[in-house]
Amino acid sequence: MNKIKKGDEVVVLTGKDKGKRSVVLKVIEERDRIVVENVNMVKRHTKGNPMQGAAGGIVEKEMSIHISNIAIWNPVSNKGDRIGFKSLEDGRKVRVFRSTNEVVDI
Repeated sequence: MNKIKKGDEVVVLTGKDKGKRSVVLKVIEERDRIVVENVNMVKRHTKGNPMQGAAGGIVEKEMSIHISNIAIWNPVSNKGDRIGFKSLEDGRKVRVFRSTNEVVDI
């Protein structure tokens, strides 16, 4: 079970986008990286492909950042928080905020 999942609201801890809050679009588990919406934007020069109808030009897109550079957003404390795991009485394993021991997802 991963600490960060697609759809989680996170805050960036380091880098050029420090302090930005956004949603996780994609998790790349093998490389411990994630893609966050409107964070680490780069300009990609793409070549057009008339067979597929794709126009060429400069495209701005999100690149991945390392998972250690983000923290999940805790709406109770209004800041980034660490994640732990806890087993419930019914045997389910859930994610909890370390600072408040509240369940992240139900």
